[in-house]
Amino acid sequence: MQTVPFQTTGGGSAPSQAPQVPGMLPIEQSYIENILRLNKGKLVTVYATFENNREWNAKKFEGIIEAAGRDHVILSDPQSGMRYLIPMVYVDYVTFEEEIEYDYPSFGGAPSLSQYSPR
Repeated sequence: MQTVPFQTTGGGSAPSQAPQVPGMLPIEQSYIENILRLNKGKLVTVYATFENNREWNAKKFEGIIEAAGRDHVILSDPQSGMRYLIPMVYVDYVTFEEEIEYDYPSFGGAPSLSQYSPR
């Protein structure tokens, strides 16, 4: 499922696609969840911060990306077999051991993400 932002017009509630700025990354394709989905199966380290936690404030999770959604990422640790469901609200950043896949498939002749400059 791809997230597409929309705005309402006038008195109606019909969604319309957000305007695209020439030379800029399309907004609906730049979400972290989509980048994680593109890299499913890769080994990553997720750094997370849990405020007001007496046992540990920050934690790192190492594992293979199993899935990612708008509000979570699921990792599996190949050494222990443990699976982690990490809410995105706690994720600070993610590191990859290999090159990050960032090219979206082109639909309807739309340019790939590599043809856009970052925001």
